[in-house]
Amino acid sequence: MKLKRKLAVSLLALAPLAMLPLSAHADPDAGCGAGSKIWAGQHGTIYKVFAATTNGVFGNQTFGMSSGTLGCHQGGTVTSAAARIPVFAQANIDQLASDMAAGHGEALTALASLYGIDAQDRASFDTLVQTHYQDLFPSAETNSNAVIDSLNALMKADTQLSRYAV
Repeated sequence: MKLKRKLAVSLLALAPLAMLPLSAHADPDAGCGAGSKIWAGQHGTIYKVFAATTNGVFGNQTFGMSSGTLGCHQGGTVTSAAARIPVFAQANIDQLASDMAAGHGEALTALASLYGIDAQDRASFDTLVQTHYQDLFPSAETNSNAVIDSLNALMKADTQLSRYAV
């Protein structure tokens, strides 16, 4: 009798998960999984932490990715910084040019984040791009790929920033 009761309680506890939409998108911070479904629609950092913790405690993301449920998608590609940086640069080339000339700004901060530059190295990065602005943008026709190639070359030549170059 106790076994049947435990089974019934377990099924009732898991039933809401079965009713969750299978096609919803996962939270980009917490990832896919039951936690993202349970806390869906809630706003604020605390709910993102709850969702990520729930996902981690139940360890259901592997199941979700394998089955395409819980807001997870099957297939897809794990993208590296090397793949994301050129896409970001192309979409934000004008703002990057402005920020690099100034040595600070939102787009430059985002680019540094994509490179994974630590806080203690940010000033060096900002100084590098500002100092070498003419090398990065030698003409008005310079495209984003040329900027990123030049930036990577400059970073590789810099002892402090070489570890971030892609």
